[in-house]
Amino acid sequence: MENKIEYTSQRIVRECDTAQAVGSGNLPVFATPMMVALMENAAMKASEQLLQAGESTVGSEINIKHLRPTAMGEEVSATATLTAQEGRKLTFSVVATDRNGTIGEGTHVRYVINIEKFMSKIG
Repeated sequence: MENKIEYTSQRIVRECDTAQAVGSGNLPVFATPMMVALMENAAMKASEQLLQAGESTVGSEINIKHLRPTAMGEEVSATATLTAQEGRKLTFSVVATDRNGTIGEGTHVRYVINIEKFMSKIG
């Protein structure tokens, strides 16, 4: 790819972001589902530069490893880098870090959709 398509999303880990709060565990550490959401947000934001009017993207697949815990109050960043584009399919490498290094990594697939057509399928 000639132009690198990448975006980094950040957040401070709050109590509502912990495994205890979201129900994915019983410890007061950054929850895996919240890390996944941050990774997806980064990929969604990165994909925006590829979209036409009336289009958006939806996540369809994620394969990640959560490698280390992060405490409340720490800043977490997730960077999504586009690695492949096949028609409407966008594949991203995703990496989450805190001040101590990598906390999670993997891949995420999103698809470009027509918003009106997509929303007409609901209901």
